[in-house]
Amino acid sequence: MGFFLETLFGGLMAGMLYALVALGFVLIFKASGVFNFAQGAMVLFAALAMARFSEWLPKWLGFESLLLANVLALIAAIAVMALLAWLIERLALRQLVGQEPIALLMATLGIAYFIDGAGQLLFGSATYKIDVGMPKDPMMVLEGTFEGGLLLSKEDLYAALISALLVIGLTLFFQKTPTGRALRAVADDHQAAQSIGIPLSRIWVIVWTIGGIVALVAGIIWGSKLGVQFSISLVALKALPVVILGGLTSVPGAIVGGLIIGAGEKLSEIYIGPMLGGGIENWFAYVLALGFLLVRPQGLFGDKIIDRV
Repeated sequence: MGFFLETLFGGLMAGMLYALVALGFVLIFKASGVFNFAQGAMVLFAALAMARFSEWLPKWLGFESLLLANVLALIAAIAVMALLAWLIERLALRQLVGQEPIALLMATLGIAYFIDGAGQLLFGSATYKIDVGMPKDPMMVLEGTFEGGLLLSKEDLYAALISALLVIGLTLFFQKTPTGRALRAVADDHQAAQSIGIPLSRIWVIVWTIGGIVALVAGIIWGSKLGVQFSISLVALKALPVVILGGLTSVPGAIVGGLIIGAGEKLSEIYIGPMLGGGIENWFAYVLALGFLLVRPQGLFGDKIIDRV
């Protein structure tokens, strides 16, 4: 039982990291109706900005404090992501108001390639380090309950806590604030929202900025664990099944979907993998997502859309 729980907790912590990336997909789709294929590129771009600014600013300003470097780098990275959101709205989305969803989808693919290239041009293509002080040492818990206790990662626990706080804050923002309600109105019907005075361009800048900040948080955590490298953008591929499972329009669904997939792939790799030759962790999430598409296409918490003709 101790080994089972240790594997389960490890999977849940990995699932929270998947959920962070999936959260960016959900936020932008929920508020603008755009499925953002550029979210993985945004995670990479934000992580590169954080890593490089934390390296450059102490040299430019002549100080050695790691805390100050991280704080200033975080502010600079948020500003960069807000500028990126403004450019995306001004140069791409504004031209596509009222167009078919496929046009917006293809636009996000183009944006993804642009962001990848811009990140490499501005920040370089090497592997960079992010050190925000997250503890690396594991910890033992429940030693009196299980023989040898359970070995857990402190870094994963901190990441899970940050993710939970972010989800709570975003849920309250969408449900309780006028801006959040405006974002949901725009998602329901662009033209109707404009007809009652909601400025579509400002709303899209806001939601893409929020998506950029979520990408920054995910990038910092992934970069702290693995280093900032261009393979981080591939994390978005694992976030797609999470979105399908939880539902494209549900913020809590992104978290629940991430937890299910994170725990499921770890447990299946340990307990079923030996019987099938291993490698289940690589495809488990996609097979599970395919099953949900056949049975419940809107996901666990997604809105069921009925079109009357």
